[in-house]
Amino acid sequence: MITSKLAPWLFLAVTWLVPITGLAQKKPRIVFITHAQTGDPFWDVVRKGAETAAQETDSDVQYQSPGKFDLVEMSHLIDAAVASKPDGLIVSIPDAKVLGKSIQAAVAAKIPVISVNSGLSVSHQLGCLMHIGQEEESAGRMAGERMKDIGAKEVVVLNQEAGNVGLDQRVKGFKDGFEGPFHHVHVLPVRIDFWACYNTVVAHLQQHPEIDGILALGPVAATPALKAVVDVDEVGKIKLCTFDISREVAEALSKKQMSFAVDQQQWLQGYLPVVFLANYAKHGALPKNDLILTGPSFVTPENVDRVANLISKGSP
Repeated sequence: MITSKLAPWLFLAVTWLVPITGLAQKKPRIVFITHAQTGDPFWDVVRKGAETAAQETDSDVQYQSPGKFDLVEMSHLIDAAVASKPDGLIVSIPDAKVLGKSIQAAVAAKIPVISVNSGLSVSHQLGCLMHIGQEEESAGRMAGERMKDIGAKEVVVLNQEAGNVGLDQRVKGFKDGFEGPFHHVHVLPVRIDFWACYNTVVAHLQQHPEIDGILALGPVAATPALKAVVDVDEVGKIKLCTFDISREVAEALSKKQMSFAVDQQQWLQGYLPVVFLANYAKHGALPKNDLILTGPSFVTPENVDRVANLISKGSP
């Protein structure tokens, strides 16, 4: 999960930043707003990272999300946060057209803002201090190349958040890395509901027996897709892969029921922005990097045991 390039830098950053918080007089209040949907285990890990950082920096962190993929409601949450004048604001940016005005209002109000997870291409333009996440299109391209290398030719991509620009970038990159005269991609919208997703995948597999690969854009789609593959008796024939890690994904990798997962270390996406903003509020200290890449890295059946402890640490 923590790559060799990131680990030394992270160690220096945290050992420098966290201990000095005891010298400060003020307890920072930081609002953390994401587009998380209820039932998505990815964001539970992000929140756990934020809670850990809040404890270590003695900060008041208020985590909020719409509960469903509703960007208008998310913009209202950001507006309310700006009106409350926090010491820092952390946001994901799945669609700058909807959220950009609210984020720029925060910057205009002199509230330091860090973006996480989605929004890398617009973060600086909107006035954020930095972005923490992965380059989604590049990660998608790498996933497409790897899927091709393991022998898949007809792949269906499961998209659980239609309209999320970050997921669209993953799909675009995947197609660039995978598609060709003998390699084809279908995109299938699914819901963040286990049985609804399961039924959609089963029906699609029955209608398209030529499919030999599934790429889920998150664990919330990967878990029901795994049951679907098992129930139609296609384990081994259909290569199942996913973006992002969860406890269920790690278990499936250990059992060799999945081929790989693309990990962007979401625990760090919750942890690092809180550490940075807390110390910025107290001491004016902030790394000069305006982009912190937490991914991608690939977790496979061969190396999943090495990251099992970190996965467990980040699980709710």
